[in-house]
Amino acid sequence: MIQRIDVCGVPVDILRPENLDQEILEILAKPGTKQIMFLSVWNLLRARRKNDYAEALRGADLIIPVSKSILRGAKFLKRDIPVRYNPFDAVISILSILESHFKSLYLLGGNRKTLLQAESNLKSTYPELHIVGRCVGYFSKNAEADVIQAIYKAQPSLVLVSEGIKEKDLWSFHRKNQFASSIFLYYRDAFGIFSSRIQRVNPKTFERGHEVFIEVLHNPFKIFLIFPYIWYNLVLLWYKIRKK
Repeated sequence: MIQRIDVCGVPVDILRPENLDQEILEILAKPGTKQIMFLSVWNLLRARRKNDYAEALRGADLIIPVSKSILRGAKFLKRDIPVRYNPFDAVISILSILESHFKSLYLLGGNRKTLLQAESNLKSTYPELHIVGRCVGYFSKNAEADVIQAIYKAQPSLVLVSEGIKEKDLWSFHRKNQFASSIFLYYRDAFGIFSSRIQRVNPKTFERGHEVFIEVLHNPFKIFLIFPYIWYNLVLLWYKIRKK
């Protein structure tokens, strides 16, 4: 059900929402550590280089595009057009799927107050989803072995990773041989939104592809994202010309 294409040499998955339930269960049934990754246009550019992020992306079990520019790029290159997901909505859908099949969840990241509030709200929203553990982010290197051991022993269906994990998507990738059979999913704002500390992006704003303007309002330095965006368009043009 998952169709993997490439945009500028970077893998992108096409997954229809109606097939998400089946695919999540199939990923969960695979042996070993699994990973789902959200792909923005900025990370697509990052993955064009030879680095650990590119390797992690190519080995991911599901790559979900979250930037409208990726869809536009696929269309420009005459690839099949992926389905774009709002990261928070995708997390909600995945948690609902896990709950309906009585699966388990481990929470990793955030500060203590945010994490506990997020856990409380998740328990209220998903009463049949078994939360088997939690650990705050920003932990020291000396504490990492205990965190890994706790996740290994809990063997959760999904480890939801949020803010406070310095390596982000790469934390689980670099330690994939130290876990049992969990899916890892990193979404920075997950616990902030679940704890009501962060307001989620308005669905209409996301649908228009204007969520970057919200980021610029919160951090004016992000206006400089215009330069990698210009570079992305030049790369698309180069791939188009090369193909011809």
